[in-house]
Parts: sequence; C-alpha cells; structure tokens
Amino acid sequence: MKKSFFTRPGSMILSLIIVLAGSLLAYFVQTDYGNVSVKDVRFVGEYGQLLSAKLFTPKDFNPEEKHPAVLTMHGYINSREVQDPFNIEYARRGYVVLSVDMQGHGYSEQVPYEVTSRGAFSSLNYLRNLPFVDQERIAVEGHSMGGWSTLAAAGIKPEWVNTVIQVGSSTETYGSAEVTADTPFNYAVVFSKYDEFAKLMWEVPKASQIKDSPKLKKVFGVEESVEPNKLYGSFEDRSARMLFIPPVTHPGDHWSKEAIANTIQFLQQAIPAPNPIDPDDQIWRLKEYGTFIAMIGSLMFLFSFAGNLLNTRYFSTIAEKLPEAKGYKTKASWFIGAIISTAIPAITYFKFQEWGQNWFPVNSFWPQSLTNGFVVWVLLNALIGAVLFAAWHFFSNKKEGATSYNYGISYVPDGFQLGIYSIGKTALLAVLTVGAFYLLTVLADAAFLIDFRIWVMAFKPMDWPHFIMAVKYLLPFLIFFLVNGAILHGQMRMKESSSEGKTAWKWFFGSVAVNITGIVVLIIVQYFPLFTKEEFDVTKALLSIVAFQFVFINFLVATISTFFYRKTGKIYAGAFVNALLVTWYIISGQAVQYAGQEVSVIKGITVTIVLLLILAAALVVKGKRDAVTAKEIRD
Repeated sequence: MKKSFFTRPGSMILSLIIVLAGSLLAYFVQTDYGNVSVKDVRFVGEYGQLLSAKLFTPKDFNPEEKHPAVLTMHGYINSREVQDPFNIEYARRGYVVLSVDMQGHGYSEQVPYEVTSRGAFSSLNYLRNLPFVDQERIAVEGHSMGGWSTLAAAGIKPEWVNTVIQVGSSTETYGSAEVTADTPFNYAVVFSKYDEFAKLMWEVPKASQIKDSPKLKKVFGVEESVEPNKLYGSFEDRSARMLFIPPVTHPGDHWSKEAIANTIQFLQQAIPAPNPIDPDDQIWRLKEYGTFIAMIGSLMFLFSFAGNLLNTRYFSTIAEKLPEAKGYKTKASWFIGAIISTAIPAITYFKFQEWGQNWFPVNSFWPQSLTNGFVVWVLLNALIGAVLFAAWHFFSNKKEGATSYNYGISYVPDGFQLGIYSIGKTALLAVLTVGAFYLLTVLADAAFLIDFRIWVMAFKPMDWPHFIMAVKYLLPFLIFFLVNGAILHGQMRMKESSSEGKTAWKWFFGSVAVNITGIVVLIIVQYFPLFTKEEFDVTKALLSIVAFQFVFINFLVATISTFFYRKTGKIYAGAFVNALLVTWYIISGQAVQYAGQEVSVIKGITVTIVLLLILAAALVVKGKRDAVTAKEIRD
C-alpha cells in the first residue's frame, strides 16, 4: 500500500497531541482555570432509578458555609453536557451547579412510570440537601423539555425554589406546572425569535408573538402585551417576571451568548452571585472549541490508526489495489445519478421516520423512539438504493463489462466471491479502529470529564445498557452503509481519482456531495420560511432540528467510506467502521423511552456477540483467505 500521511506513525502522534491540546483547553475552561471543581455524581431518584449529573462547586470553598445553587437540565435527545455553556457561566460566578442527565437520557435510568419531572424533582431534592447548599437560594434552569421538567419539580414544591428560568420552554406543556403572577417564585422565560416550537409551547403562530400569548399574560398578570426585557413584579417578594427574546432558533439557545446572558442577568438579580461578573463576560465557547479540537484530533487518530494497521503484515493482505472504475460514463450521467442518490433520503426523511416510529413502537429490544424511525428510514433507503443500483447495473453498466468486483463487492474479477476470511479480517480491523477511537473518549472522560463535541454533535462513552442497545441496532445501519458504499464507489466513483491519488480530493468531494446535499436542501426548505416569515411547521420541528446532525454524520460517513475504499479496494471496511461509529453516536445521544430490558434478550445478544468473537478469532488464527485467488490473478 502506498504511503500517505495517515499511514505514517507520526500521524498518530500528531493526532493524539491535538486531542490532548483540545481536551486541556476544554478542561481549563470548564473549571474556570482551576477556580471550579467539576465532579461526576450518581444518586438514586424517588422511584429507585439511578440519576447522573455533573456537580460544579467552587474549588476551595468552605463546605460548612451555605452557597446559592442552580439545578440545570437539558432538553429532549440531549445530555447534561449540552448545558455546559450555562453551567460554566453560573459556576464561575460562585453558584453550586448540578447539571443532570434527564431520566432516560445520558447515564440516567428510565422508569416504567409517567413522571412529569423526569428526574428533576429527585435532583432538586438531592441538591437542596447537600450540606453546603443554601436552601433559600436555589434556582432551576432548563431548556425545552428540561424546562418543563424543572418547572414541574418547582410546581410540586414551590417553597423549595427561589427562581425558575425556562429557556426555549413553556408553562402548562407536557406536565409542566401552571405559573401565575401569584406563584411564589421568580420566573423568567427566554424564548427565541425563531424558536421552532412556538405553536406547541405558547400557542402562537410565530415565536416573536409570545408576548401576546394568553398563557404568558397569565404568568405576568397583565392584559396587554408583555414587554421583553422589562421587569414585572419584585425580586424581594419572589414575584419577579421577565421575558427575553434573543434572535436565534430553539437549538441555537445553546450557542447564543445573548440567551445565556439573559439567564445570567435574571439569576444574578434574583439570587446575588458570590462572584458577580457582567452577564456579557462569557468564556464557555472556548470549552466548545476545545472539545471540537479534541474531536477533530480523535477522528484524525481513527484514520491514522486504521492506516497504520493496514501497513502491518497481518492486515496488509486486505489492502488491495483499486479495481478498474466502471461507474458513470459522462459528467451529465454522474450529476443525474448524484441528484437521484442525494434526493431520495431527503424526500423520504419525514415520512419514513413517521412510519418507523409507528411500525416499531418502543419495546425491550429497540427502546428508542427516534432511533426506531431512523432504522426504517435507512432500511427503506437501502432497499430503494439497492433496487436502483441493480437496475442501473443490469440494464446499462453490465453491457460495458462491469462486475461486482469493479464495485468493490466481489473479491475476484470473474464471477462472484465474497471472501469470507478477508471480510472477517476487515471486520476485525473495523472493531479495532473504532475501539481505539472509543478508548480516547473514555480516557478524555476519565481524565477531564468531557466528551468530544461541538454544539449538540458529540461522541461520548456508553454505559453497559447503551452498549447493549447499540449491538441490537447495529445490523440495520450496517445494511445501509454497505449499499451506500456500493453506490458511492461503484456507480458514483470519480474516475479521475482512480490512479495515483493525484486528484483524490475530487473523489472525496463527490462522495460528500452525494451524501449531504439532499439533507442540506431539506434544511434550507424547512428554515427559509422561518427566517423570512417566522413560519414553521411544528409537526416537523423535532426532525428538522435533528437533520442538522445528519449533515455532520453524512459528511463523516462519506469521508470514512471513501478513505477505506481507496485503501482496501472494497466497500466492507468503510461500511463496518461507519456502522459501528454511527450506531454508537445515535444510541448515546438519544432518549430511552422503554424502562428496563428483558434479561433473556440481553443474554441472547451477549451470547451472540461472544460466539461471533470466537468465530472471528478462529478465522484469524486459521489465517486462510478466500481472496487468495484474486491475489494469484494480480500476481
């Protein structure tokens, strides 16, 4: 295999240096350069469920003194780290901060009961009973569903809280409490101008019309429109009310200095900060940049680790030469194929997701609602892609002498042979590669209590239940990535890149364009009316927000698929790595709606994994390869 940057040992060293540099930056900012202590804590909720949180405390505080505190909670399909922009800013101002994984999210367990506070009440109880927390100076802040949950907890025991701050959230929605002008706590709502959930949360057509929402007028005790940034009531008697409307979207609240400053402003007036700092003085973005740098470094490590493995004697046997390109014939045909390939996933995105969640409601085997929708989306798109690919091959490309070998499927030029030993060795390569990448996330979490992320896009370690889920969801994603690999490198392969790698960037660019253009267009179609007319279809709001992550994921998938195809001449390595990586990414970032898993299912899956590992080990020890025929032909 020809030497490249990612096949040199120095590339691994450089990537690890980048990971360390980003991790250190994130750590120093998260701890306010040593002024704040951050700990990973677990505690038991009111239903016996284990809840997870990050606890921020002043580094050298006197535990015998009483300190003001804030409970923060993220929204749906996220985890506690999403709240770090708020957590960091509150903590550096001297507040004790408990940032909780909502029940059924992150590392917090789900329960088989309808609990409107979703773990927030248990978390509030835990926080207020810490011996160094002043029970008279406690605030709660939550985003979206986290806002509903923290308000529900405050509604159960309003005497436990001094202040409630809802960000991108609302009253009287999905179990959140009613708030009136007489409710005995200070209350602020930060609801962005382009929030996608205006109709659901405040029952107004446009988010900017929240000031005329009957629910909000009831909160403020007024008949006329509520004025943004104006103080209603009084902090002294806990009747203060304020509305803020920053110019961002619902998920943009976590990336808006203005939205975060709004919460700091209200919090510091309601509960004076031990270390008062101007609300506009914020450092949290440096932490986001740090974890993003660490993510880039870790992905570089993934490529370099795999590249160096392929240079070893054992794995070099699967680093085959590229087969002759037999894809599109003209640039026009490439563009037509690219448009069809990129449009189908975007066109089917909402409908197939809906079908998936209806066909496969959450259960003990597949316990994540959104992921069930993704499963049907990718499987049906794989079916459509396979049918179109087969039609193109048999009615057109086969006449030009193309075979499955040219598409990176078969291991021999003539006939069809999968090469079971080579595929087994390729699977081992993928497991080792993703395993090494995963180990970096574990080490970063253990050493610095961070994950690799930018905004809401993150790779984080899984606990055992999430690992079991990932195994059970793996196969559908693997099927899709096998088909996607065949399309990208069989039908849509850039011929200019087929020799010597002189124009490799065109191949990578083409693969990325095919994978992300449709999703990008879908996002533009959804958000153009929002930014021009402030109108949005609330029934598609959640999936529209999730679509942003698929731009990132599809970019990564195309890059990985192309890299491994160019190194091995086959679609399998890229498909295996993508299946492992994307399944992990989706599972660790989604909500678990089903409480508990059947022990028999877990045992069955575990036994299956063990048997597969034994089989793979046997194949490795045996060391035989079905691809020997192909090697003889090449020689």
